Amino acid sequence: MSEEPRIDRLAQALEAMFADPGTPMPPADPELAELLRIAHDLRDLPDPAFKARLGADLLRRATMTTATGKITGRTIESVTAYLAVRPAVELVEFVKRAFGAQELLRTAGSSGGLHAEVQIGDSRLMIGGGEAWGGTPTPTGLHLYVPDADQVYQRAIEAGATSLHAPVDQPYGDREASVRDLAGNHWYIATHQSGGHIPPGLGSVTPYLHPRGADRLIDFLERAFAAEEMQIERTPDRAIKHAKIRVGRSVIEMGEAHGEWGPMPTMFYLHVDDVDAWYRRALAAGATSMEAPALQPYGDRRAAVRDAFANQWYLAEPATPRGDRQ
Repeated sequence: MSEEPRIDRLAQALEAMFADPGTPMPPADPELAELLRIAHDLRDLPDPAFKARLGADLLRRATMTTATGKITGRTIESVTAYLAVRPAVELVEFVKRAFGAQELLRTAGSSGGLHAEVQIGDSRLMIGGGEAWGGTPTPTGLHLYVPDADQVYQRAIEAGATSLHAPVDQPYGDREASVRDLAGNHWYIATHQSGGHIPPGLGSVTPYLHPRGADRLIDFLERAFAAEEMQIERTPDRAIKHAKIRVGRSVIEMGEAHGEWGPMPTMFYLHVDDVDAWYRRALAAGATSMEAPALQPYGDRRAAVRDAFANQWYLAEPATPRGDRQ
């Protein structure tokens, strides 16, 4: 039996259930029965808007199930921002001087140029590119939490960054400044002023995206990478002002593009336990293949996809015999 009619049947059942409270719960395939039971138990709640959101969420979950198969215990270990830029060597030196980064690795990249990895606080970043590299640069936004935002802002300026705005106390409890580095990355330098200098749930460095259509990007992340919403704040016109999205054990922040804060398509490197499974799931969620799963010279089995917002997602796992991937 095809998958599309199953979704159609669920949509029809939900519509009938919400339209007539007396409608009994219809029989359904085992994969959809749980979703209908949830709707049946909650259908008498008085808020029509809640019912509409419930129906949309159940349909989205059904789409995830039919498009990708039953969700298994497969995991995403980490999501690391990869800053691919022309002045890669200079960027490594900048983050060391400005943010006290520790250089962990520097070698030749698989596509030519430089590949480096640095540690800032408890977070790791990848930096690649260089003048000999032929790819497209992908500078991005990065939310950096430090004990003293004023001091680090000044150090970044002295290291060659350009100010986007000087330190200011924000209404959400952070003291925050912003700079642009020599490669075009935006650093949102902040000190959380309640409790520790890093808010609960975040690390020292968190990628920060400004997509046009943040709701659609979140939906893609949920379907492709089993992402979970940690926090969503909206403007009066319902645009996403700020969101924290958990992907595996990592977090990505974002806010709807506005004013000078425009989209900055970003490259990510995801360590996963089954490249082939996550690659298929991302394609089913609407991503475009950049490279099919294949063994790389440095030992990872890797695939890559591009989402509708031009973000690149490299999926990698240590090479193991196929029979060991259960």
